[in-house]
Amino acid sequence: MNGLIALVGSGEYLPVMDPVDRYLLEHCGADGKKPRVVCLPTAAGEEGDASVDRWLRMGVEHFTRLGAHVQAARITNRAEADEPQYAEMLEQADLVYFSGGHPTYLYQTMQGSQAWQAAEKAWGRGAVYAGCSAGAMILGANIPDFRSLGLRQQAAFGVFPNSVIFPHFDRMMTMRGVVMPLLQSRLGKEEYSLGIDEETALVGKLGGEWTVMGRSKVYLITRKEVKAFSAGETVPVPA
Repeated sequence: MNGLIALVGSGEYLPVMDPVDRYLLEHCGADGKKPRVVCLPTAAGEEGDASVDRWLRMGVEHFTRLGAHVQAARITNRAEADEPQYAEMLEQADLVYFSGGHPTYLYQTMQGSQAWQAAEKAWGRGAVYAGCSAGAMILGANIPDFRSLGLRQQAAFGVFPNSVIFPHFDRMMTMRGVVMPLLQSRLGKEEYSLGIDEETALVGKLGGEWTVMGRSKVYLITRKEVKAFSAGETVPVPA
């Protein structure tokens, strides 16, 4: 991925995230043309048509209001992820946005699919990857199981090696005295976790700077320490 990456804790397609999404559109490599956005509700694919349609409608309305050309890729299962029409759409995108839902289902649906391969071509030329909640989690080395407070995990895409990404982190922080020691005890010497609060995003490029945007905080958690970063601050994400 050569373009910006936005890891979003929650709030996809809501007005509260307008400043973040305007920034992404301004830096998506559209070169003065109307940015081409593709919204994917794939993580909600098991939730039924009403949920999928709601995410698609919200995505189209949101980015249209922000001045982009928006297409909805209704990919809800692996067969649809291999349909040529979606591959063509994704390859031409300037910003690809994965909304929330079930991270393991999202990963299993997209892994090795024609849609993911096409999106990789877009990201290779500098298009933006934006993922909220489940869409952020799949970029870690592993996907945590919230029911076990992250103690059980499944392999993910590993765009961020040695990492686990936790969205909605301010919800977990209500049990900080329990959560933090558990998370830290599970981390190896080179491993880390990113905790991203709701309506907050961590935005940057691989090998470059990462900045907190939105209303709250991002946490960088290692075995030895926990550091919190507020909006506007730079997070030293390990390479």
